[in-house]
Amino acid sequence: MSFDPFDLKAALPIINEDSEFFPLMSSEDEEEMNNEETPSILPILPLRNTVLFPGVVMPITVGRDKSIKLIREANKKDRLIGVVSQQDVNIEDPIFSQLNSVGTTALIIKMLKMPDGNTTVILQGKKRFTLQEEVQSEPYIKAKVAPFVEVKPKEDKEFKAIISSVKDMAMNIIQLSPSIPSEAGIAIRNIESTSFLINFISSNMNADMEAKQRLLETPDLRERARLVLEHLTTEIQMLELKNQIQNRVRTDLDKQQRDYFLNAQLKTIQEELGGTSPDLEAENLRERAMKKKWPTEVGGHFSKELDKLVRMNPAAADYSVQINYLELLLDLPWNEFSKDNFDLKRAQKILDKDHFGLDKVKRRIIEYLAVLTLKRDMKAPILCLVGPPGVGKTSLGKSIAKALGRKYVRMALGGIRDEAEIRGHRKTYIGAMPGRIIQSLKKAGAANPVFILDEIDKVGNDFRGDPSSALLEVLDPEQNSTFYDHYVEMDFDLSNVMFIATANSLSTIQPALLDRMEIIEVNGYTIEEKIEIAKQHLLPKQREAHGVKPKQVALKNDVIEKVIEQYTRESGVRTLDKQIGSVVRGVAKSIAMKEEYNTTVNKEDVEKILGAPIFDKDLYEGNDVAGVVTGLAWTAVGGDILFIESSLSPGKGRLTLTGNLGDIMKESATIALAYLRAHAGYFNIDPKLFDQWDVHVHVPAGATPKDGPSAGVTMLTALTSAFTQRKLRPHLAMTGEITLRGRVLPVGGIKEKILAAKRADIKEIILCESNRKDILDIKEDYIKDLKFHYVKEMRQVIDLALLDELVAEPLDLTIKADVTPEKTN
Repeated sequence: MSFDPFDLKAALPIINEDSEFFPLMSSEDEEEMNNEETPSILPILPLRNTVLFPGVVMPITVGRDKSIKLIREANKKDRLIGVVSQQDVNIEDPIFSQLNSVGTTALIIKMLKMPDGNTTVILQGKKRFTLQEEVQSEPYIKAKVAPFVEVKPKEDKEFKAIISSVKDMAMNIIQLSPSIPSEAGIAIRNIESTSFLINFISSNMNADMEAKQRLLETPDLRERARLVLEHLTTEIQMLELKNQIQNRVRTDLDKQQRDYFLNAQLKTIQEELGGTSPDLEAENLRERAMKKKWPTEVGGHFSKELDKLVRMNPAAADYSVQINYLELLLDLPWNEFSKDNFDLKRAQKILDKDHFGLDKVKRRIIEYLAVLTLKRDMKAPILCLVGPPGVGKTSLGKSIAKALGRKYVRMALGGIRDEAEIRGHRKTYIGAMPGRIIQSLKKAGAANPVFILDEIDKVGNDFRGDPSSALLEVLDPEQNSTFYDHYVEMDFDLSNVMFIATANSLSTIQPALLDRMEIIEVNGYTIEEKIEIAKQHLLPKQREAHGVKPKQVALKNDVIEKVIEQYTRESGVRTLDKQIGSVVRGVAKSIAMKEEYNTTVNKEDVEKILGAPIFDKDLYEGNDVAGVVTGLAWTAVGGDILFIESSLSPGKGRLTLTGNLGDIMKESATIALAYLRAHAGYFNIDPKLFDQWDVHVHVPAGATPKDGPSAGVTMLTALTSAFTQRKLRPHLAMTGEITLRGRVLPVGGIKEKILAAKRADIKEIILCESNRKDILDIKEDYIKDLKFHYVKEMRQVIDLALLDELVAEPLDLTIKADVTPEKTN
């Protein structure tokens, strides 16, 4: 915008002498001006290089004799004239036909005689008009005029946004232009009228005559505002570009001179101190690159990046970034492998020594080693160890690395929400760095480590991306040979890395990611396995951690069994490790205080150190009550037993479910009752009883949430026992789901459930026929005291679970439907 300083610094004080006129028009002033009638004949003042807009105050220097005479005569009368810009600015004395068709009526505010002899007149625009025909041409032009019809827009959100943008643009231009006085910004901020704001900015913006005349001739205020916004946008872009060019030229000149002197001084200082100059640093990187055995394309890429470093100014901010990038390329293990140890017997000994049990996992590792021994070139498998906490999934990775003779790398994925943690950041970002996959390989120094991806089921996602999707390329044997890190900007071969993922549950892992991994279940340990683990691993580790010698403390099998059964309840051994640590600390205190103690800790010593037992060994509650059945459940920390209690009370056949049950268990109870009603005749139950007795099913404890597809057979057995009052087979537990047809469906977590059954002194277990294969995976020594019954239909379950013998005091089930139980206070 080109605001005339005279307009704002000189004209305003002059205008303000007359309180009748003020340059900033209010809405009331504008309305009053619009209501004024335009004379039908006006003297016309041609303007050569400007356009007058309504409401705008403008000083004009008058030089033509005709124009001076017109001003003097009009100033003596009503001081009202017509102002029209001429079509061709080069014409000295324009005629009527050479004027534009639209002009502005103007009021003469002041007429001043300047020191140089010229006459300056201050005009205020009033209203637009349209020229019709010439009335006279001498001594000045007079013409007939008609009012100009303007269109007032609807002040909606869009129009208000346009006006707000116009005002903001004008303020920005004033700030960017040092030649524009600050009074211009004050004037714009104080304008109330929308129409006057557009006229004021149109009059003062840096635009040619044609553009301003076009704005004057535009009847629609919305369209006029949009055109002004276009002009202001172009102007502000030009001003910003102009300022950038000026600053760049000034900065480049100053920077070149400054850098020249600083580099000369730096070079001298480095030579005096015997340091490394930038040229020598680049040469060192080139020598290191010559020793690398990397692929040809990587070598070519490194050479280009090194040449870019040589051309850089050492004082530039990107110089250190480029050096860090080149050093990363040099530190990465391109085609650098650790030598595999193919001694399978040695590997088997290491795995057996470090981990008791886990035969299936060990067998899979030995199979991998065997194939690698025969072929010497094999895409590494992606194993996923799934199991409850504390079963040794993570520590198993260390043993595998030791058995293979490879480097060991562990990457914790729990809580990762940023995709850049996997793929890295682009170098253009401040503080960019490679992803943790590349960082771990750099730390390992080999391209074939054993890489543990810990807690892969706890990867999250948010607005920063989905890390689990980024892992798809990492864990796909067909794709990870060309893994692309955003920071490295080169494909890195991960096909030689042996990835081992660990998870507590498969339900939260993305299905596409799960499909790329080989799932190996690491189930909980039996009591016998826990005793051996405690003797071989946990107790020696705690002795060493607490400075106690082997001869100073020992634990017999029965003592360890007591700790397992009465102080822990888990599938793994993490809590057992803590409890054994407590026992060893108790002994360490006695040794340090020189107190007498038993070197072979007995059960009484355990209770003194650990306190009263936390858990009861025998949770089985007998079969003397009808309607109570023992079920087996799976939890995140292993297996457990639960009781399904059902009772009957006189009523109208309502079903009540309590015990903090989830939707699946509620459905199981509904299906069980529906099946029992449909087959009441087979179980010798009078169908009328279902309409005369209310059924209540409860699963203690009520405060613990319970859900899952494994309690269907247990609920149906409990209901059948309650309605028939038949005893349940002693020391019996069951698990399985049912359908309305009475089919028994298989369930998961069988090993954990079997371990829970053994802890609860269960002797017989009913399972679905399809779960027979799960029992075959368990060592016979661990289940030799258990008897398994495999069924396909619900009738088989009832025949096996319920005895013909009734409970001692059977309920009276002969109440008639029309008898209402008496109410008790």
